[in-house]
Amino acid sequence: MPNLLEGKRTVILGLANRWSIAAGIAESFRREGAEIILTYQSERQLKAVEDLAQELGAARLLMCDVTKEDEVAKLVEILAADGKPIHSVVHSIAFANREDLGRPFLETSRDGFLLANEVSVYSLVAVTRALLPLMTEGGSIMTLSYLGAIRPIPNYNVMGVAKAALESTVRYLAMDVGKQGIRINAISAGPIKTAAARAIGDINIILDHVAQRAPLHRNTTQAEVGDTAAFLASDLSRGITGSVIYVDSGFHIVGL
Repeated sequence: MPNLLEGKRTVILGLANRWSIAAGIAESFRREGAEIILTYQSERQLKAVEDLAQELGAARLLMCDVTKEDEVAKLVEILAADGKPIHSVVHSIAFANREDLGRPFLETSRDGFLLANEVSVYSLVAVTRALLPLMTEGGSIMTLSYLGAIRPIPNYNVMGVAKAALESTVRYLAMDVGKQGIRINAISAGPIKTAAARAIGDINIILDHVAQRAPLHRNTTQAEVGDTAAFLASDLSRGITGSVIYVDSGFHIVGL
C-alpha cells in the first residue's frame, strides 16, 4: 500500500524546534512519503532547526519571516525555480507579546493587538496568495488554531481573538481558492507543552484539567496533530474544506 503523500511536495512554515507542532507534522509527512520544505523565521533560530531538518529528511530549509513581503517573495522565487508544484502548505505561525498574554484582554495594547493579528492571521492570507501560483495541481492548505478561538481561556487573551479571526479567514479563503481545486482547513489542537505554550500562564494547570475532563482522559500529542495534518494533505480529505478539525481528545465537547 503506497504512502499517503508519496510524490507530494509540501511547505511547512514555522518550524521553531523539535518540540514544536510543526516538527510533529513534518515527521508525519516524512513517514507518509512527502518531499518536505521547511521554513524558519530568523537567523537566530537556524541552530535550533538545522539538525532537526536533516533528521526529518527535509529537501530544503529556508528562512522566511512572513511579515516581510520581500522574504515571502524570495521563498516563492526559490520554490518556483525547482520547476515542481507544491501540493500542500502548513501554516504553523502565531505570535503575541508576552505582556499582552499576561494581563486582562481589556488592557491589550493597540500595537500588541495589531501585531498578534498580523503575524497569526494576515500571514495566512499573504502565504496563500503567494504560493497559490505554485499549486498547479490543486492541493491542501492548513493552519493551526485552538479552543481559545471560541471560548475565553485564562491567559490566552489577544491570541484567542487572533485565532477566532484565523478560523474566519480559513472560511473566506476556502471560498476564494476552491475553484482552483485547493482546500483550506484549520486544526484546533488541544494544549501541548511546546515552547510557545509555556508563554501562556498556568499551562500545567490547563494540561491537568484537560487530561481529567476530556472524554479520552489524556492530552493531545504532536504526533496526533501531525497525522491529522497528513490526512488533510492527502487525497483522502478531498471533500473537506473551510472546516475546523478538533484534535483535542474531545475536550471541546465538554460542558460542566
